[in-house]
Amino acid sequence: MLDQVLAVGNGSELKVGTILVFGASVKATVVAHGQHDKVRIFKMRRRKHYQKRQGHRQQFTELQIDAIAA
Repeated sequence: MLDQVLAVGNGSELKVGTILVFGASVKATVVAHGQHDKVRIFKMRRRKHYQKRQGHRQQFTELQIDAIAA
C-alpha cells in the first residue's frame, strides 16, 4: 500500500496536491527484484599512466499497480 501520492488523474480530470493528495492511496504488488545491466566506468588521465576501471549494477523493484483509490 503506497499512501504518498502526488497526483491522481482519470481521463481529462487531474487532481494534484500541494505536496500530497489527501486520502489517495495506491495498491501494488511486487513482481520482481533484480539488477540492471552493468554500467562500466573508465577514468584515465593522459600522459600520467593513471587508469581506473569500475562497474556498477543498479538494483530495481518491479511493481504491478492493482488499484488506485482517490
